[in-house]
Amino acid sequence: MATGTILLPGEDIPQELLPTPANSSLPLRLGPGLQHIPPSTITPTVAGQLCSDSKRNAIWIESNGGRYIPVANDLVIATMHHSSVDVYHCSITPHTSFAQLPQLAFEGATKKSRPILSPGALVYARISLANKHMDPELECLSSSTGKADGLGELKGGMIFGISLGMARRLMMPKPRESGGVAILEELAEKLTFEIAVGRNGRVWIDSGGSKSTLCVGKAIQITDNEGLDVAEQVKMVKRLMKEL
Repeated sequence: MATGTILLPGEDIPQELLPTPANSSLPLRLGPGLQHIPPSTITPTVAGQLCSDSKRNAIWIESNGGRYIPVANDLVIATMHHSSVDVYHCSITPHTSFAQLPQLAFEGATKKSRPILSPGALVYARISLANKHMDPELECLSSSTGKADGLGELKGGMIFGISLGMARRLMMPKPRESGGVAILEELAEKLTFEIAVGRNGRVWIDSGGSKSTLCVGKAIQITDNEGLDVAEQVKMVKRLMKEL
């Protein structure tokens, strides 16, 4: 992953800043923070650092600011606030209206076997519908297979807040190579833990003990807040392991 130029909303991105893929037939992929203005203008919609990946021929704006706006197919960690007859009303962020999670939108759920969520319960869910004129809708199963695929209620563990940029980097297929985030890989060599990352800037961690869970959460937040590179992340993990 290449990073560099700081851009402001509305600025034109010069051709020389675009990635040069090995495969010239690979289309340019625009990530978060960018928009295409026909015929060939690309401009940022948020202020931040321009990042590129020549292997995937992708560019995006890395920005830790702003608030999360629900997008269809995003994975989020939501908090159940209250329920109605057939729907759980969940909070994604303090700035958005409650998202609706149908009580049957779980693997194998029926009217008799649907999960019972109490106020304050955490769920790992996919945004199935996002429209500025409607409340977001969630689901805890794959619409194609009907399987949970890791979605559902998150029991135990702890929740930590991270920036939207860090959440996106953690969710990359290869976070170390593509996002410069080696913290999870390094921690996994020392500790056993479960993790769920939401695009809404929340990460849930459960390692079976409060000290180790706090250690993982603290490491992720330090990496995020201090902008540590890979080498610095490796050193920090070694230090945290000695303190644990």
